[in-house]
Amino acid sequence: MNNADIGLIGMAGASTLVIIALAISLWQRLGLERDLIVASLRAAVQLLAVGFLLAVLLDEDTPLAFAFGWVVVMLAFAIWTARSRAPEVPGIAPLAGMAFTAATVVALGLLFGLGVYPLNATTLIPLGGMVIGNSISATVLVSRRIIDEFSDKRAEIEARLSLGQSPVEAARPYLRNALRTALIPQIETTKAVGIVFLPGAMVGLILAGVDPIDAVRVQAAVMYMILGSVATTTTVIALGLGRRLFTADQRLVRLD
Repeated sequence: MNNADIGLIGMAGASTLVIIALAISLWQRLGLERDLIVASLRAAVQLLAVGFLLAVLLDEDTPLAFAFGWVVVMLAFAIWTARSRAPEVPGIAPLAGMAFTAATVVALGLLFGLGVYPLNATTLIPLGGMVIGNSISATVLVSRRIIDEFSDKRAEIEARLSLGQSPVEAARPYLRNALRTALIPQIETTKAVGIVFLPGAMVGLILAGVDPIDAVRVQAAVMYMILGSVATTTTVIALGLGRRLFTADQRLVRLD
């Protein structure tokens, strides 16, 4: 048995950590007991379902097209998630679709095209999930920040427009601020990796018995992939939303 084998007894032992969280909620009267139980059970059910599905998709006899199909499903779910998390952003669904697709194509295209990873279901599905999952948070963050910037600085933007600036020129400083805000968390995470915390991919590989140096190489490639995908996602959202917030006659749309 290797370090990654966890039986039913091990799972039961790990679940005691949930009991600790429940005890803290009861002790501090947080009222989160039901949410903690539902979240824990839902995670277990979802992970089991995905585990059975991945067992089929990762089988050597399963065509690679099914893995690409699963990536498409993840993209669709990510678009729905972004729309539900940021309903106040106009046109968030099509913009998120373009941003997620661009980030996925750029990140995975480079990794597989340059031979960093071999193209198969075992690499395509988890790497695609990492790109898309991190893109959701980046999309919600940058789009909300843009809406806040345009709402707070509406008078300044309209003054720029009245002075003859194009919508692109008038919006540029505020889009730049939103992009910086969205990128800084991922930059700081990349700075702290390996010192402040060990990322999940690296920990999983080490627990599975992989040599730590090999695990570091894999993790470094993953971190660079995530950083590049987040930069791509936020840029597409910023450019697209910056255009959508102006009318055809170059006026700033009203934001609720």
